[in-house]
Amino acid sequence: MTTISDVSRMAGVSKATVSRVINGTGQVKESTKKIVNSVMKELNYKPSSVARALATRSGNSVGLVLSDYTGSYFGILLKQASVSADQMGKQLLIADGHNQAESELEAVHSLVEKKCDVIVLYSRMLSAEQVIALNKSIDIPLVNVGRILPDEAGYSIAFDQKNAVELAFDHLIELGHRDITYIGPAPTTPTSISRSEGFTLAKNKHQNLTIISRLCHCSFGYIEGYAAGKTLLESGEYGSALLAASDDIAVGCIKAFTEKGISVPDEVSVVSIDNDPYSAFVTPALTTVDLPIQAIMARAMEVAQKLAQGEIDFESETMRGYLVSRDSTRQH
Repeated sequence: MTTISDVSRMAGVSKATVSRVINGTGQVKESTKKIVNSVMKELNYKPSSVARALATRSGNSVGLVLSDYTGSYFGILLKQASVSADQMGKQLLIADGHNQAESELEAVHSLVEKKCDVIVLYSRMLSAEQVIALNKSIDIPLVNVGRILPDEAGYSIAFDQKNAVELAFDHLIELGHRDITYIGPAPTTPTSISRSEGFTLAKNKHQNLTIISRLCHCSFGYIEGYAAGKTLLESGEYGSALLAASDDIAVGCIKAFTEKGISVPDEVSVVSIDNDPYSAFVTPALTTVDLPIQAIMARAMEVAQKLAQGEIDFESETMRGYLVSRDSTRQH
């Protein structure tokens, strides 16, 4: 692979001169520019967009900070961001927040140092106040994905988490279920808080009915869902239906119940949230609420491009999901 050293050696100039020609910075004689450009063409040398981002204020790049990389959820976000960046003709620079507030802040600042044109942030751990302070401390646009924040925090595009839980809860009510267990993370992050609150709001909406409900705290994940399912089985109290905060929790629960000889949905119905790609292929196929994460990220990247071009007249947006009825729920 041709390097900038190859170009400088063949052109008979320093690497610094080649860099100035590539980035259009500093003073370089026209005759020297012609020689360097001719050599780059002859060697088929294509300057790294990342290197150019480090050398110029406008890096022709979009920064993306994800709180984590694990799971299909973040895989879909990352894939869509990559597709959108390619369509925009921009380099996508990615940083991992490691599910820690301090790490998320460090990730954003690392992309600021790389001179990205705009940064797209999916934060699980930063408070609204921290994001507002962050937005005020950097001099490039910030696009928040996953939750609605005050205008001072930058542009936001989110999924209506509470409505998703309400759709799942209403589905169980329509099927005649009145004894429902919610299985999800303790309310500590924006997503877990919204989904937990959504369960309470959905139940309160049906005050005309006598509904028994219980909460089972469980982190996102198959193993965690499996452990939560075993805990519910040991207690003997889980009702006629389970509402899982995510598809992976639901799959883990179903495995635990199936191993115990309890049929889903004949003896207990299970509904979840996310509609991950695998949810249609497990047994039984999951009834779940579709979360339009591809559309959310595509819109975030679209706005990121316009912000990088200097457009600033945007209002934050919220997208809603829809119920996908499959085989894991039935009439009670």
